[in-house]
Amino acid sequence: MSHRKTASENPCLREARLYDRLSEDRVRCRVCERGCAMVQNQMGFCRTRINLSGKLHTLVYGKISSISANPIEKKPFFHYWPGSYALTVGTYSCNLTCGWCQNHGISKVQPSQDGRGYISPTGLVELARREGCLGISYSFNEPTLLFEHAADTFPIAKRSELYCNYVSNGYMTGEVLRALRDAGLDAIKFDLKGDREVYSRFCNANVEVVWRNAAEARRMGLHVEIVTLVIPGVNDREETIRGIARRVVVELGPETPLHFTRYYPAYEFTAPPTPVTTLEWAHRLAKSEGCRYVYVGNIPGHSLENTVCPTCGLTLIRRYGFEATEFKLTPDHKCPGCGLDIPIVGQYALGSR
Repeated sequence: MSHRKTASENPCLREARLYDRLSEDRVRCRVCERGCAMVQNQMGFCRTRINLSGKLHTLVYGKISSISANPIEKKPFFHYWPGSYALTVGTYSCNLTCGWCQNHGISKVQPSQDGRGYISPTGLVELARREGCLGISYSFNEPTLLFEHAADTFPIAKRSELYCNYVSNGYMTGEVLRALRDAGLDAIKFDLKGDREVYSRFCNANVEVVWRNAAEARRMGLHVEIVTLVIPGVNDREETIRGIARRVVVELGPETPLHFTRYYPAYEFTAPPTPVTTLEWAHRLAKSEGCRYVYVGNIPGHSLENTVCPTCGLTLIRRYGFEATEFKLTPDHKCPGCGLDIPIVGQYALGSR
């Protein structure tokens, strides 16, 4: 297919917003920290951006590979509009190289160069409202690749009083993070894969970029949660787990929710699932480092899925898997047992759709 299709012929093909022209036929992308430089007809690392006639274009504007109304706890966000549903969308490909990806069916796939799957920003917001969702979430694959579409969707969503969030690996540029905040981004969940060695060996990336963006997101006033998929033999060493927890406390604050989730074999990884005891051990380590709200995930029915008051020990939000099943917080987000303020964003919406 010709790359010269116009937006009316292929609505997914749009000129990118953030790039530099290095020469007459060479451009550099400013969307993620890879900063790919491309000559004519060359794609970047993520395979969603291409240099056409000296201009950078995205191939995935509104190109939706997956869409569903999901509980916000599935992201997982545990301190953000608990019990609500978000219309969740993703596209194709990724800007990291993780070999254990649970969504490899779309994240390891190069997008087609056509208009299939297109949903406009207005159409996405209208669908969210029809489905009874309280917000919109960009997820499934790396949402940074849908930056232009999200930046156009969020202001429309805000006018419809919908919340807006990202479920991200955190490898976007600071410029993109600020643009998303200005467009209406409320919250971002960062997947923290491990320490410097893990990122270098498995992700072809620099972990400091993720920590920088997480800290910047907090400074911007965004709601931030951190998730680490604990993978046997990859990131389950004590120094790695303690290091993550310690940096959460120091750089993001002790009240920042930290999740340790269970890995299952996927894509190139065949190791057996993470032992439940490993996740419970990681939880204890993080609590000993000063994290106040630590969770385990992908273990439906485990007590460490619940939100517990760190002062009096009362269970405040009870969960089963991806569903919130009980709330005991007061309307102004206080523990009814001791009066402690609990850092929750949004009103409870148990079972809302």
